[in-house]
Amino acid sequence: MQLQPLRLGQKEIFPPLVLAPMAGVTNRAFRLLCREQGAGLVFTEMVSATALLYGNRKTRQLLVFGPDEGPVGVQLFGADPETMAEAARLVAELGFVCIDVNMGCPAPKIAQAGRAGVALMKDPELAYDVVRAMVRAVGEQVPVTVKLRAGWDEQSINAPEVARAVTAAGAVMVSVHGRTRAQMYRGEADRGIIRAVKEAVAVPVCGSGDVFTPQAAAMMFAETGCDGVMFARGALGNPWIFARTLTYLKTCVLPPAPGYEERLGMLLRHLELLLELKGEYIAVREMRRHAAWYTKGLPGAAQFRDQIQRAASREEFYAMVRNYARDLAAEGKPGGQYSG
Repeated sequence: MQLQPLRLGQKEIFPPLVLAPMAGVTNRAFRLLCREQGAGLVFTEMVSATALLYGNRKTRQLLVFGPDEGPVGVQLFGADPETMAEAARLVAELGFVCIDVNMGCPAPKIAQAGRAGVALMKDPELAYDVVRAMVRAVGEQVPVTVKLRAGWDEQSINAPEVARAVTAAGAVMVSVHGRTRAQMYRGEADRGIIRAVKEAVAVPVCGSGDVFTPQAAAMMFAETGCDGVMFARGALGNPWIFARTLTYLKTCVLPPAPGYEERLGMLLRHLELLLELKGEYIAVREMRRHAAWYTKGLPGAAQFRDQIQRAASREEFYAMVRNYARDLAAEGKPGGQYSG
């Protein structure tokens, strides 16, 4: 497959493989690992525009990134045009390659209580106003992009309509997750919706949803005509998916999946990066769930996950990982590689 750069206004992103914004996951530590594995663009966790304007310290920390991460986009959420515009002005000076508007988060506290996230898709005029205000606020300094879902529910699938509205307002790229808000993460993502959006707008479109393997990424490109593929859950505990996908798309040869030694080694590297970012107490506790993702499918993973939940220090975490690695080596098992 001949890959083309993903165009964000005057900027080009290559490869067109994107790490989606994920709350509690896509901090600097994980972004760096994915970038090293070949992600062309990585996003921050979603950032509350309101909290940003109030100077919330934790919110400000979400905006920290380094030059070693490559192109980084920031994602803002909110439903008030003036608030979103002012937040855009604040982050425009920080060096992000784009500012993304969250119109896809299905979480109740965002989509119902706050009228933001995917709830904005219920009001295409307001979605237009939000994007237009942000584009006017930052001018050509930083391009504005939008992330959508298929719609609110099966009776209100309107991603093409909303995509036309936000691109008319000035958005230079649209990413689409092929599920409705009602589906959450159940069922299968509908690639037909993504194709419909691609046919509805003239700007680049990123396809998202159920991209867990390199083959799934290839199918996303082929079936939707999208310009880029966005990885979310498929990258959890699996930053290699970017390198493996890039090789597969270029050569049609599927590289070997990482074995248990490589996976556990990456788990510990992830821990070290998070220790630098957040300190021992928080890092160790956050890495418990990452440990479950990194070891998914490995022999004895369920027992290991139960044990790692009790890790309270760096030393305990390392000891449990080393013991698990010894158990796998003693059994002579290849490590339960990722499928695909």
